Amino acid sequence: MNTYTSESKKSLFSSIGDLYLNIAEKINLLQPLALLAARVYVGWAFFASGLTKLRDWESTLLLFEYEYQVPVLPFELAAYLGTIGELVLPVLLILGLTTRFAALGLFFVNIVAVISLEDIAPVAYAEHVLWGILLAQVVLFSGGFLALDRFIKSVFNKK
Repeated sequence: MNTYTSESKKSLFSSIGDLYLNIAEKINLLQPLALLAARVYVGWAFFASGLTKLRDWESTLLLFEYEYQVPVLPFELAAYLGTIGELVLPVLLILGLTTRFAALGLFFVNIVAVISLEDIAPVAYAEHVLWGILLAQVVLFSGGFLALDRFIKSVFNKK
């Protein structure tokens, strides 16, 4: 004879469902930290790259002329735009200021970087894919609770 009645099965499933929802609610508390970590990780990678370009501008120009094959743009313009993008957009991203715009801009800088290199090492390619995924998440979900965008929005919504 089955000792579990229909009512006890419902109670068991209800308890499991409640446990799952309770755990999911606790995990949701980590979302702002995860989005901040993604913003800082990707932002720092691009900012450091921009600083490297600034430190040796002659080498940067040579790289853009001979190594990077940026489509459409003259190499000097590509070097300036790429460097400015790598210095300004990461700061906005990390601060969470115009977060979606900054993430989208870096997403495109990332794509251009990948298609501009004739030979890209598999490890470097994997890193670019990771950055692209993290940036896409920020574009879709915004900067989260720990972004200046949210603070600014709350200030303007009070008026």
